[in-house]
Amino acid sequence: MTKDTKDWYSSWFDTPFYHILYKHRDDKEARTFMDNLTSYLNIPENSSILDVACGKGRHAVYLNSIGYDVTGIDLSEKSIAFAKQFENDTLHFQVHDMRKAYPKQFNAVFNLFTSFGFFKNDEDDLNTIKALKTNLNNHGVGVIDFLNADFVVNNLVEANTKTIDSIAFHLKRYIENGFIVKDISFEANGKSYNYQELVKALTLEDFKKMFAKANIQLLDVFGDYKLNKYCKHSSERLIMIFM
Repeated sequence: MTKDTKDWYSSWFDTPFYHILYKHRDDKEARTFMDNLTSYLNIPENSSILDVACGKGRHAVYLNSIGYDVTGIDLSEKSIAFAKQFENDTLHFQVHDMRKAYPKQFNAVFNLFTSFGFFKNDEDDLNTIKALKTNLNNHGVGVIDFLNADFVVNNLVEANTKTIDSIAFHLKRYIENGFIVKDISFEANGKSYNYQELVKALTLEDFKKMFAKANIQLLDVFGDYKLNKYCKHSSERLIMIFM
């Protein structure tokens, strides 16, 4: 049985199985979200955008296609290696730890699709927030697109199985030590695998406390990718706009 002892995000995100499990992600929804977001923020064409924890670059590539100068950063070397095939004069990808500020400032900084709350140490979360702030220029705006922990906890699907590309992924979800945990087990290529995802059940109030410590001003909060009003009990997303 294969079980990696590194930080879960360092090992799981770099496997091909992570991308198989989540290959169903709705690219049309992601593009609509980017259209809605850039329109709402009134980001002029040719503005610079930093996509923090960009994965294989699906948001960054689309943002670049609609006229923005985009840099995507991620800790996963394999994801960045894949994304580099899309690079051009106004689209770049680099391996970088989001807990540290990238050595450049931008008109906008995006942290999308629950790419936050992975770290066991609370200081790492705060350092990430501070890094996002540091990467904004004087008039820049930031966005964190996170899950709505209140909604997720109250609507938790404890167990299910998803079969994708002939692999049966057995998923178990529970709350433990302030984290929303997903255990992932499956068999592939004659081997058994076990991975785990942990995301802190951070609420809007938790983010407000971190924002205060990082001298960040929260401008608006939305509850879905159509930018409808955030509701603690019914919104699936927690989308925060700040500067």
